[in-house]
Amino acid sequence: MNTKKSACVFCMTFLLLSGGGFLLCLFQPEAEYLYSERRLPAPAPVLSADAVKSGRFMKDFDAYAVDAFPFRENFRRIKAVTAGKIFARRDNNGVYVADGYISSMEYPMNEESLEYAAERFRYVCRKYLTDKNKVYLSVIPDKNCFLAEESGHLSMDYAEFERQMAAKLDAAEYIPVSDLLELEDYYKTDPHWRQEKITDVAERLAQSMNTELSRDYKSHTLEQDFYGAYYGQAALPLAPDEIQYMTTEATDSCTVYDWQNRKEIPVYDLKKAAGRDPYEMFLSGSLSLVTIKNPAKADKSLVIFRDSFGSGIAPLLVSGYSQITLVDIRYIHPDYLGQFMEFGDSDVLFLYSTLVLNHSDTIR
Repeated sequence: MNTKKSACVFCMTFLLLSGGGFLLCLFQPEAEYLYSERRLPAPAPVLSADAVKSGRFMKDFDAYAVDAFPFRENFRRIKAVTAGKIFARRDNNGVYVADGYISSMEYPMNEESLEYAAERFRYVCRKYLTDKNKVYLSVIPDKNCFLAEESGHLSMDYAEFERQMAAKLDAAEYIPVSDLLELEDYYKTDPHWRQEKITDVAERLAQSMNTELSRDYKSHTLEQDFYGAYYGQAALPLAPDEIQYMTTEATDSCTVYDWQNRKEIPVYDLKKAAGRDPYEMFLSGSLSLVTIKNPAKADKSLVIFRDSFGSGIAPLLVSGYSQITLVDIRYIHPDYLGQFMEFGDSDVLFLYSTLVLNHSDTIR
């Protein structure tokens, strides 16, 4: 009898949990945006005979159900804590925490990716540049360079990475910056470097390119906390970062034009600082083509082919140039550049992080 009662209780509990979960899925408001993962949720699939026959409906429904599951963020956190604390996993879906820093594992070095990136850069040089242009290259190490090996995670040979990249783009003068960087120069919850920590990097780039920068920086701190891109991926209860940004007379007086959206933008967009990704406050984030003009500087111009790391350092270089153009060929094909800009006798800097160079299929 006790066995029968136990079985009934178990069945009723299962039905209540299943039914309750179904009702929650059915009636809870759908999230418009997954803030922790910086993406839109998968949309509900459209039911059709073709979709069912091809298997596309169930695949799309699976993605939708995962994103719409009740208390999704709570379960993600439980899973992450359990993986690390109970099962002693060194990472959770490729993301790990060490010394209070969150990072994504970057291993191994992809030589084919380096060659592809170098070929795209060589294509730009062949198509647009002449003997009047001085060409430079600098590689920004991701924070695994300073974190992975000591914490027991797989790590690339970053010195070899830089050597190979410099050799593949031998027409450019290589400017090393790794020796100026350390773990504390990066955000704890985000892959990017901290602008207030890289004034020495900007100084070296400027000196190597034969220009001088103003050192009269004023530091400003955002009031709101910054939870970076890795925070959502880690799904762990960790302390937020703070964002500081640096201004000079040059950043206060310059103008910035966003060619992608055909409008002027601020150097530091404080509206975006309060938005989904506060790091986008630096030159409005990942834009394909941006021109900064500094009216107080004599005629010396620079073109930076860059990824998102370039948004943080470009404002520090403004005082050394009359014009800086930032180009992100992940979002605009090089063939279109001639419609918007002229290279003239500008210096050209290819400034990319190892995160992009090791996965360069995003470069057009």
